[in-house]
Amino acid sequence: MNVRNFGGMAVVIACALPALAHAAQSVADNYPSRPIRIIVPSPPGGGNDIMGRIGAQRLSEAWSRPVIVDNRPGAGGAIAFETVARADPDGYTLLLGSTNLTVLPDITKVAYDPIRSYAPVSLMTTSMNILLVHPGVAAESTKELIALAKAKPGQLLFASSSVATSSHLAAELFCLQAGVKMVHVPYKGAGPAITELMGGQVHMLFANPAASIAHVKSGKLRALAVSGDKRSVIMPEVPTVAEAAIPGFEASTWWGILAPARTPDALIAKLNAELARALVQPDALTRIAALGADVVGGPPQKLADHLRAEIPKWRTVVRAADIKL
Repeated sequence: MNVRNFGGMAVVIACALPALAHAAQSVADNYPSRPIRIIVPSPPGGGNDIMGRIGAQRLSEAWSRPVIVDNRPGAGGAIAFETVARADPDGYTLLLGSTNLTVLPDITKVAYDPIRSYAPVSLMTTSMNILLVHPGVAAESTKELIALAKAKPGQLLFASSSVATSSHLAAELFCLQAGVKMVHVPYKGAGPAITELMGGQVHMLFANPAASIAHVKSGKLRALAVSGDKRSVIMPEVPTVAEAAIPGFEASTWWGILAPARTPDALIAKLNAELARALVQPDALTRIAALGADVVGGPPQKLADHLRAEIPKWRTVVRAADIKL
């Protein structure tokens, strides 16, 4: 291309940029003009569904438009994740993402990429789990549990709400960093796992505080530690695993909103701003606290950075534990 042609093209591009910017802003100004769907990778009920409905309710109220929670359970979350990855990037199909979004590609073949298939909108909340044991287990502390597991390799059973869930991954990370061997017993949900732990069929479980705190207070379960990087506000007397026995241990669940890749930045910015307002509303804060979760929020880049940090962390655990669906 000669200099004259290049200069002409530069002028055309320079003239086109303001028009494109105006068109993008016009799309954002008119958004939303029809119902929005938030795809949730689990059945109704439970942390995923509740978090999705908190976001949906607040967006619907703010924009006076229906925001529908569309539950798409199955295949470890792949059905929901792939649905959004294939959706039009117009802001009308969103995803409630959580920990297994980044873990699933290392466990099974999926038709999405956790980084390239999505445009992050907002990291909404994070939540720790509680390390629980049956009262009959001869361990009053995390250090004692590790010592017991080392004395009985392969004999202690740990439950989870399912394969590759946050409760499973936290326990596998615990075994890896503590240098112990326990046997995984997966269940179909947190409820059955907690019930079996209370019955003594298994010895240990990482569970959501909201689902288990009543059983701890009643003495049916013993809380040894929490999996986050700080103590829980609803159980401040319980130390973190890092404080109690394994420095550097951290295993939290996260929830965030994502859109299909190539969704216009103006729409992402509008969604992010409204979610930021939604998360600090008193009713939302109350419901989030009831889940034992903490509001995070922040710009889209914060969720993007979080996704990139989660992938190598859990890939190491998946490979070490040979986790498969």
